[in-house]
Amino acid sequence: VQLQASGGGLVQAGGSLRLSCAASGRTFSSYAMGWFRQAPGKEREFVAALKWSSTDYADSVKGRFTISRDNAENMLYLQMNSLKPEDTAVYYCAAADTFSRVRRGPINYWGQGTKVTVSS
Repeated sequence: VQLQASGGGLVQAGGSLRLSCAASGRTFSSYAMGWFRQAPGKEREFVAALKWSSTDYADSVKGRFTISRDNAENMLYLQMNSLKPEDTAVYYCAAADTFSRVRRGPINYWGQGTKVTVSS
């Protein structure tokens, strides 16, 4: 599976942004998918995970971000609302064999990052 993230950009605090991740390969629907982010000078951190109807979110984004997917189109999305300056990071999409492994690892596939900058 190859993953290509897009949709990042500059947005003011309180604004919204939707990230997309295009996946190649026929087995996309079989993978649990997730989003991670890495802020400058910090380690990469888990943001959200999705497998079938199960979702998991980091406490810092719960209630503001929504992860979704379109298996027919091989697409993964992250709708980000009420953005804060601390959401500024490079965001990565990822695929794992099982739902629990998205947060805990190992990750099977990583996409390249897309940069999100939230101005105050």
